[in-house]
Amino acid sequence: MVEAVRAALRRHANPDKAVFLQRFFKTGKGEYGEGDCFLGVTVPEQRRVARAFAGLELDEIAELLASPMHEERLTALIILVSRFRRAAPAERRRIYSFYLRQRRRVNNWDLVDLSAPYIVGPSASAGRLARLAHSTSVWDRRIAMVATFDAIRKGDPAPALRIAEMLLHDEHDLIHKAAGWMLREVGKRCGEAELKGFLDRHAATMPRTMLRYAIERLPERQRRSYLAARAEETRRV
Repeated sequence: MVEAVRAALRRHANPDKAVFLQRFFKTGKGEYGEGDCFLGVTVPEQRRVARAFAGLELDEIAELLASPMHEERLTALIILVSRFRRAAPAERRRIYSFYLRQRRRVNNWDLVDLSAPYIVGPSASAGRLARLAHSTSVWDRRIAMVATFDAIRKGDPAPALRIAEMLLHDEHDLIHKAAGWMLREVGKRCGEAELKGFLDRHAATMPRTMLRYAIERLPERQRRSYLAARAEETRRV
């Protein structure tokens, strides 16, 4: 079955798109996606392949996740998310444990973003998210942050605010973007008061990218105020 998935993906391969994706996902030496390889298959095409092979077993999904080809890993994760959504509680726990064991293969931001909110989000304890947030792996830290989207969608901002606070001084731009994104979603889905409470405490010292993402939906006057607070703190330092 795994070889059939690979053959299906290769029928959609586009070498020109593969070259673009390798640049877009920063696969050069020293970049965050160093060494990642692409076939040049679009996400909608991968979703169609995933639907055709929705019955893959976990050992087959693991084999795809071990692939150097980005689209094979992403297709495996799309299948895994779909399986999780259909699963009974015991099977969900099994899939969640499988995901944690395989997470070193979830090693680019799109792989994290298309899987963590749907598998880790409904399953992980606060302690597990904290441990992931303190990991040396940038992908573990992004999993922790993006997984909180599940709680945000349910109207609970607490996990996102807690993990964002842990990651306030992270050095990686991909974490700044993820935290800012989740903070913006807190304001959108849980209320601006929750977001502004966080910003009132931390806007002056949080990374600029994180702040800019977080305030995107606020009125211009408030955006300017938070950016000015950060600029003033930067001048003092």
